[in-house]
Amino acid sequence: MSAYSETDDMSLIAVATIEHEDLALGPTIRHLSDVDIEVVTHSGTDPETEMFFFLVSDPTGEFEGLESAIDRDRTVEAWEVVSASEASRMYRIRHTRRTRLLSPTVTELGGLMLEASSTDTGWRVRLQLPDRETLSELWEHCRYCDVTFELERIFGHDDLHDDGVAVTDDQRTALLTAYQEGYFEEPRETSHAELSDLLGVGPTSVGGRLRRGTKALVEELLVDET
Repeated sequence: MSAYSETDDMSLIAVATIEHEDLALGPTIRHLSDVDIEVVTHSGTDPETEMFFFLVSDPTGEFEGLESAIDRDRTVEAWEVVSASEASRMYRIRHTRRTRLLSPTVTELGGLMLEASSTDTGWRVRLQLPDRETLSELWEHCRYCDVTFELERIFGHDDLHDDGVAVTDDQRTALLTAYQEGYFEEPRETSHAELSDLLGVGPTSVGGRLRRGTKALVEELLVDET
């Protein structure tokens, strides 16, 4: 199948979670599930040379533990900080040959990786694909490579308002708990630390789940995909 061109008719959006111990930054993600990592998809990434850009957000500003984990990550051959602020850093990373990458296959099938953000155990991806047959081919590729591919949501340009919202179970639980505990009230009636105790995860992880869940709700309910 030929590579995607800007004139191609892309008619299908798929949201899925993928997991494998050798996915990009997989060991780091599982070791530091509180850290919020996003692939910078429009940064000039070159899949053929396995150079990728990642934006890492941590409100605490503590990146030493992250960088120590990256040093030990078997999917990372080399890395450098491209830019930094108090609560985030952008990294340029070269992956090892053993790393399992989804984006080159998506590109080969004529699709686009629109978004990829870390979960507690892997990645949540938002893909734009030509049709369901392509999605099936991608699923078969993942199955062949032992990559877990869990489809959360699929819709096309003709059914953009299909039922369901693409938030994960963890994000849904965090959002509902925050709502019930008055997190969205003014003044705020609870904190990340208190929600952390209720949910059994770190405060940074709570913040990441609320942020990613809110972003998913806005994208699905308020943003005009057309």
